[in-house]
Amino acid sequence: MSQTTQSWGSRIGLILAMAGNAVGLGNFLRFPVQAVQNGGGAFIIPYLVSFLLMGIPLLWVEWSMGRYGGKFGSHSTPFILDSMSKKRWWKYIGVFAIFTNLGIISYYTYIESWTLTYTIKSLSGAFSGIGREEVAGMFDTYVGINGTLTDDILGINLPVWAIVAFLATLCLNIYILSKGLSGGIEKVAKIAMPMLLVFGVFLAIRAITLGDTNIDGCDTCNTHAGLDFLWNPQFDSLSNPKVWLAAAGQIFFTLSVGMGTIQCYAAYLKPKEDIALNAMTAGWTNAFVEIVLGASIVIPISVGYMGLDWVMENAGFMMAFKTMPYLFNQWQPFIAALSGLAWFGLLFIAGITSSLAMGTPWMGFVEDEFGWKRNKSAIILGLIVLVMALPPIVFYEYGVFDEYDYWTGTVALVVFALAEVILFAWVFGMDKGWKEITGGADIKVPLFYRFIIKWVTPFFILIIFISSLIKPMDGNMSDWAVAFSQLFSEGSWPWANDSIIAQIFHLNEDLKWFAADGPTAMFFKDLSRFVLVATFVGLAIMVKIASNRRKRKLTTPKILEE
Repeated sequence: MSQTTQSWGSRIGLILAMAGNAVGLGNFLRFPVQAVQNGGGAFIIPYLVSFLLMGIPLLWVEWSMGRYGGKFGSHSTPFILDSMSKKRWWKYIGVFAIFTNLGIISYYTYIESWTLTYTIKSLSGAFSGIGREEVAGMFDTYVGINGTLTDDILGINLPVWAIVAFLATLCLNIYILSKGLSGGIEKVAKIAMPMLLVFGVFLAIRAITLGDTNIDGCDTCNTHAGLDFLWNPQFDSLSNPKVWLAAAGQIFFTLSVGMGTIQCYAAYLKPKEDIALNAMTAGWTNAFVEIVLGASIVIPISVGYMGLDWVMENAGFMMAFKTMPYLFNQWQPFIAALSGLAWFGLLFIAGITSSLAMGTPWMGFVEDEFGWKRNKSAIILGLIVLVMALPPIVFYEYGVFDEYDYWTGTVALVVFALAEVILFAWVFGMDKGWKEITGGADIKVPLFYRFIIKWVTPFFILIIFISSLIKPMDGNMSDWAVAFSQLFSEGSWPWANDSIIAQIFHLNEDLKWFAADGPTAMFFKDLSRFVLVATFVGLAIMVKIASNRRKRKLTTPKILEE
């Protein structure tokens, strides 16, 4: 049982911290890429529908669960969930939230450190006068990619400067976490979020006003063509399950739902403090940053200089590092340096406000259940993250980075979100749940959301999970039709590479751990899975120990009375 005296210093600080938790690298990197890969304007309608039917309900559910658990002195998901049901095994479902955040922060902080390094490089003029291929090669050199790795050659990356930057970024996160909510996270959010908005607005205005860049032989080299591609709605996407799946998946990333961070932040609220309006404010702030700013930077500027066809073919997460510095260099030196500062500074701020939130579930858990001081909790978190981050860093080329991202940053989010909404609406009960959402609310929550939370949202998430579990090749409507036809006629299923079943059993991969010259990529992928499973088991054991400690505290007074 918690003896914590932590609390939020102000309402604006809480909202900015919650918005900072949601506003992350995915707003500026993943969203525009997902939009491009799923038809531009064809992505917007499914995205907005997913936001209203799944995103907003999950925000209210998670804020309500957190505030409810906080009434009982619980500030970590295992015991927040435990307080909502008589079934004791729910606390082990809550392990997913701590596990997910440890897994994500271990590689997320590494990406965060890239943005810090590139902010410094931009200011120093490191990209001045070099071509796009050289800019891309500079990133590969920085993270230790040599492009010659095969399954028959053991490759270990030891990118010295990347590791130094990672350690510096990790130490900064740990230092801020050690200062607590109001003294650390809230102070950072109050400074960082306004700066992020200023940087984002500057770059968006630059992209919108750039227009035609007059590149010879490129008819679509116009930033307005990029904006039109992203914002011109296409209703044919409504019948494409692949686009719906991508849009719903983006909601998980962009709102940080299914991670447990929101519950842990909300657990420090007062019992009657508003959650309905606070959740909506944080959610719509994130949506503004993503839809308005996130869609107005990378893609339009890239289209302006590379053309729409090039962007549609090459859109990817790494454009931020391999392409954007080159594009900024098309401008005057001062504007180029200022744009680099704004872009990578924006990404660094978005990253650190999210990674701080990721550390909170662990901090709340060990402080509550084991009585650790904040400094000790933060330092041990740093050591855990350091150990877990080493495989993605040193075996980057083997796909370990992607394994972490897939299992902790994708699958675990959906599993936990499905579990928590079932707990809230069906186990805890919608009557009590609705009272929690509306209790102390500064707005009138639309009554139809009661039906949506109980029926639509869990069904929505269940469809996402099942579709991800058995997804056929590509995942378009025609692919599902072919898959079912093949199943009934041939008794087989054409698994997509990114389906959960195919990933678990390596269905479309060569099952080989060792080659003549040593371990293969498969070996390191499975080794990373072992690290993740061991982490989950270790956390579950800690929860069991914590549960036993709680039982002893409850029985000790009775023994003394007897």
